[in-house]
Amino acid sequence: MYRYDEFDTGFVNERVAQFRDQVARRLSGELTEDQFKPLRLMNGVYLQLHAYMLRIAIPYGTLSSRQMRKLAFIARRYDKGYGHFTTRQNLQFNWPALADCPDILAELATVEMHAIQTSGNCIRNVTVDHFAGAAADEIEDPRPYAEILRQWSSIHPEYSYLPRKFKIALNGAPADRAAIQVHDLGFQIVRNDKGEIGFKVYVGGGQGRTPLVARKIRDFLPKADLLTYANAILRVYNLEGRRDNKYRARVKILVDDRGIDAIREAVEADFSLHRDEHLSLPQAELDRIAAYFAMPALEDRPARSAACETRKAADPAFARFMTYNVVPHKKDGYGIAMISLKPIGGIPGDATAEQMEAIADLAASYSHDELRVAHEQNLVLPHVALDDMPVIFDKLVEQGLAEGNIGLVTDIIACPGLDYCALATARSIPIAQRISERFGNGDRAAEIGPLKINVSGCINACGHHHVGHIGILGLDKKGVESYQIALGGSADETCEIGRVMGPGFSSDEIIDAIERLVNTYLKLRTGKAEDFLSTFRRVGIEPFQEAVYFTGANL
Repeated sequence: MYRYDEFDTGFVNERVAQFRDQVARRLSGELTEDQFKPLRLMNGVYLQLHAYMLRIAIPYGTLSSRQMRKLAFIARRYDKGYGHFTTRQNLQFNWPALADCPDILAELATVEMHAIQTSGNCIRNVTVDHFAGAAADEIEDPRPYAEILRQWSSIHPEYSYLPRKFKIALNGAPADRAAIQVHDLGFQIVRNDKGEIGFKVYVGGGQGRTPLVARKIRDFLPKADLLTYANAILRVYNLEGRRDNKYRARVKILVDDRGIDAIREAVEADFSLHRDEHLSLPQAELDRIAAYFAMPALEDRPARSAACETRKAADPAFARFMTYNVVPHKKDGYGIAMISLKPIGGIPGDATAEQMEAIADLAASYSHDELRVAHEQNLVLPHVALDDMPVIFDKLVEQGLAEGNIGLVTDIIACPGLDYCALATARSIPIAQRISERFGNGDRAAEIGPLKINVSGCINACGHHHVGHIGILGLDKKGVESYQIALGGSADETCEIGRVMGPGFSSDEIIDAIERLVNTYLKLRTGKAEDFLSTFRRVGIEPFQEAVYFTGANL
């Protein structure tokens, strides 16, 4: 894990002092809300429906137990005892008082955390695959490159006032677990024919009002050119992106309007012009940063754990946890354990202060003091001995966090929606809770198999509904909440935007509609090995429309 140097520490502490003065001037009336708004956004402070919201950056989703304990402390002292993990690997506190925000930022600074660039028209928190550095299928750990991008982009003078926000993601395995093709800029680590490792580069993806899949702009970029090429893309966007209409200001609109060939030509020209300047990465610097992310010293263990096998045979809940929440590690005898923040009927992504402290204890005792935040709003213990899985499971049971449902129908992504957000047009949390309760039985969820349901409370798509296998968008129809369904979305390496089925459903109708969709899939699939997305891609949308709008009551 990267540790702040003297520059980082000084920079963050200076920003805290600066913001403390700005808050004091706002509270005294010296600054109006219009004057204060751009200042608070630079420090991650939003004004929501009922209170201010503070968004904390968790670069590339990596946390230590000390940092997690600090988040728990802040939740208990300055909020209502919980925090909300987001689809950008961040954490949001929904109820801080404005007067307390400088104190919260000062507390964060003591554990090398901050809220800088979690909002505003700048380069946002850089995200990566939450299994980075541990996954058995990984080509190379993307986190060192994410850290380099973080250092380069923090308060970058040329890119602090972009036409709109700009999001970057990196993925280091053939399976895309970072959703790079729905980002403004995505880097996929690849190995070329010569055995060299570099990046396949995508640009112009995004969700929201105009959802678009990113276009590939380069097949292979040498590692040393990471910053030079990113700089070329940002420079073209900053110069040519629209500033007259915020709804058409994202880089995806520029790429879509001009075409990827024209954008590639402009980027490559800038890249060639500036390639010999000071952004080329020396191997010594790459090695220095990579050393911070070295695999912890893991002792040798048998590939199979007798303790796990015995417990699985005796405990169906533990067996489900091992099947759905544990994935292969690079080293035999270890696994990557995912902690579901989606208990049946719970609020997706929420964790109490007590739960955060318990998870911090697990990380310190069983995962070499390391945690990850997944963009699916779950948490990860990346380096766990298989022999330790039973005790970890038991401790998660005590916290109500042992649900074995990762990737299943109840592992629902949902934004805060109209319960919190000033931009929302409908509630998303109650919809997610009711779907979870409807399909909550472990055996039923297992029978359905892999199925991603995503819920957004408005067109801004913070719940990533466009790339859910089943995506639900809440809208306001003449003062009544209406829920539109899209099918066939995917955020992985086969990325697609879901297709809207048809007219929306009321809040009373939407859960039954989802169940009819699931029942239709179960009737149409060729066998249990064919998941929902594969079935949809094989049969198309029409059978699902027929079942939901015309014959659904008979299913």
